Amino acid sequence: MASLSREALQQENKFVMETAKLIEKEILSSPPTRKEKVINFLHPQELIDRVDFKLNESGMNQEQLLKLCKDAIKYSVRTSNPMFVNQLYHAADPYSLAGSWLTEALNTNQHTFEAAPFFIVLEQLLLREVRSIIGWESGDGIFAPGGSIGNMYAMTLARHHKYPEAKRKGLAQCGHLVAFTSDEAHYSIKKSANWIGLGMDNVITVKTNEFGEMIPAELDFAMVKAKSEGKIPFFVNATCGTTVLGASDSFVAVGEICKKHDVWMHIDAAWGGSLLLSKKHRKESLKGVELADSIVWNPHKMLGASLQCTLFLTKYQNLLKECNSASATYLFQQDKFYDTQYDTGDKSMQCGRKVDVLKLWLMWKARGTNGLEHLVDNACHQALYFQSLIKERPGFRLVIPRVQCTNVCFWYVPPSLRGQEETEEWWKELGPSAFVALFL
Repeated sequence: MASLSREALQQENKFVMETAKLIEKEILSSPPTRKEKVINFLHPQELIDRVDFKLNESGMNQEQLLKLCKDAIKYSVRTSNPMFVNQLYHAADPYSLAGSWLTEALNTNQHTFEAAPFFIVLEQLLLREVRSIIGWESGDGIFAPGGSIGNMYAMTLARHHKYPEAKRKGLAQCGHLVAFTSDEAHYSIKKSANWIGLGMDNVITVKTNEFGEMIPAELDFAMVKAKSEGKIPFFVNATCGTTVLGASDSFVAVGEICKKHDVWMHIDAAWGGSLLLSKKHRKESLKGVELADSIVWNPHKMLGASLQCTLFLTKYQNLLKECNSASATYLFQQDKFYDTQYDTGDKSMQCGRKVDVLKLWLMWKARGTNGLEHLVDNACHQALYFQSLIKERPGFRLVIPRVQCTNVCFWYVPPSLRGQEETEEWWKELGPSAFVALFL
């Protein structure tokens, strides 16, 4: 940081405090009601015309800066509005928000113990606890910048586990690798295939049933077919909580197929992973979760941890480091004055890595495991209640007859289309705009 006068530092600190007061007044102390808008919507060009976005040669005064902060609040989506129900996240848990503030104020890079001692230890212990909840006796893990990157970690580890030589010599040494995922799975699986050089066309999509669950027999058939064509299955992505229907695949059946074909089983539980904390709903949606080789979970979704908060976990010790290490000796020397196993940078895709663990740990400490379980159970209960209302409401029709995760999907049929024969033309007229998915 450039050297500043004492007076200048005081002014800058004052601005920070004024911004904190603005947040407290406009966001924390006056949460929006149902009667208020979720967003003061403007089209992109209207927003550009309304707000001073351009960068200036000379700096602004603090009054002008506060006005811009107010604009940021005014024209942003209010995730704390009770009517904000169509995304897989919502307003941040207050304890998690406090963790985010503390994290930002300390501005720490989580890559070595010497740079972030408190957070390095905290991350390892919290990940160990989650692995225990999953049912693994050992393993490893890391906080990742979002579920998509977490899924990329999984695919990269699966490749390294089967063909470690690919790390240095490339995919050409591996033969024709193929991955498998359901046709309801998140698009990040195909993006991961692109990023690691596998190619999106080498992700084979497997059919799902009417509930959005991957059909195990179709997966087995797809693997057998791929092998007969000279391809090499190496990775299967199963899902706990698909984006639209909230479906969870049969992890027991998928696990047996993966074992049969010697293939890495990953579970994308970015959405449904919070069900791990519920004794009731874990049994229903996560049976066989311990069979997975790796798992991704986003507490910033159902639990409301502040964005972003993603855990990547694997049952294998040291594989993250073996796969991702580049042996940067200027950072990761082995002759340090402390136990260097606590340096995490060599097992990460990143060097600069944000501290994301505090926002989850603080809310977990504040609410306890029982409190988090209550949050999950209550969300599931509210989804069932909402489904019961939809069933009885004229013009509304459920897409599937059960709630999965906390997703409630339905069509709204306008009066002009009710009571008619549901032909192909009828469905076209109804249109995709009549389909609604709410996440409670």
